[in-house]
Amino acid sequence: MSVDATLAIERIYRDEYGRIVASLVRRFGDIDIAEEAAGEALLAAVEKWPADGVPPNPGGWLTTTARNRAIDKIRRESHRDAKHQAALMLNPTSGDDDVADKDTGLVEDDRLRLIFTCCHPALAPEARVALTLRLLGGLTVAEIARAFLVPETTMAQRITRAKAKIKNAHIPYRVPDGVDLTRRLAGVLAVIYLVYNEGYLSGSGDADIRDELTGEAIRLGRILRQLLPTDPEVAGLLALMLLTESRRHVRLAAGELVPLHEQDRGGWDRTLIAEGHDLVRECLALNRPGQYQLLAAVNAVHTDAPTAADTDWGQIVTLYSQLYAVAPSPIVTLNRAVAVAELDGAEVALAEVDRLDLTGYHAWHATRADLLRRLGRSADARAAYDAAIAATENEAERAYLSRRRGSLAGLEGPP
Repeated sequence: MSVDATLAIERIYRDEYGRIVASLVRRFGDIDIAEEAAGEALLAAVEKWPADGVPPNPGGWLTTTARNRAIDKIRRESHRDAKHQAALMLNPTSGDDDVADKDTGLVEDDRLRLIFTCCHPALAPEARVALTLRLLGGLTVAEIARAFLVPETTMAQRITRAKAKIKNAHIPYRVPDGVDLTRRLAGVLAVIYLVYNEGYLSGSGDADIRDELTGEAIRLGRILRQLLPTDPEVAGLLALMLLTESRRHVRLAAGELVPLHEQDRGGWDRTLIAEGHDLVRECLALNRPGQYQLLAAVNAVHTDAPTAADTDWGQIVTLYSQLYAVAPSPIVTLNRAVAVAELDGAEVALAEVDRLDLTGYHAWHATRADLLRRLGRSADARAAYDAAIAATENEAERAYLSRRRGSLAGLEGPP
């Protein structure tokens, strides 16, 4: 089989993996059976498609094949409990593997159920991320382990424990109702955004940006948007990731991080920006502001400015103030202070920053360093740059901070 054919099959499989697993979990109530059957369906595709051609509905073919393999496995293992036998009786095999799954209309809901299962609050946060990437994104255990810089055996144990927790604690495979849906949705969105952030600015390791994670987070965000099209925070998260992603190609130069005000705006992805702006306008029309909507609005202001000098900093300060009212945190105050510096000067902003208890956060030190540099306090700025460099393991960010530190005047200027 050619390399192109293999890549095509792998692409289709990854796109459909979450649908397949979600459908099988609903049918058989067992994540392990679902994963094993999905893997066998891939092997069948690798064997058949190069000779027979890709079927008209490859997702339906894979789902039907995986379902049939799961049923065969249950039939072979007579010791399976009554739950699996009942699932078998309710779901007879199809007579034609090339016919799409008769229940494709429910597949979208199946994925939504699976997302909420993976992100159940009873699971540890790191387990939620791993399960979401494994079951919805179709990433292998090895890929997830590499992305989060842990040994493959560690990640495998983490996923195994999470699946056991779901089974032993009888975590329901369903979408929560009413108020519980809103409360649980926040956790789902947080997991997806965590995946995106880890890819966009890696906390450690050799890769400064991890395309496989940013791409997977956006894909999961699009899935959630399809499943919950009227929720403004879902739209806000997708808009936030798209607008941030639009700048990704110009964020690095010669191995160094390029900050927003130094980026070549001609290299920004205008298609992603247009889509993000449309989503932000949709959120504004609903007038139900939330954390991700407001962060998306901040990014919309940045991406709307033709040059850094044209940025509407007053609007950004207002948006961060609204964000603090919705989701107060010292990180929000820190980001607001950066905008305040552009309006009221570095001294006012530094006073706000120095009141924050964020000494373990590299961005706090980096922000202080820049404000101190602007005030001419070179010795203090140099110490702050040293602290920022020590607090991050991202090599591109360290390179940028080191260059800024090196550009400081030898003597401290006037206060």
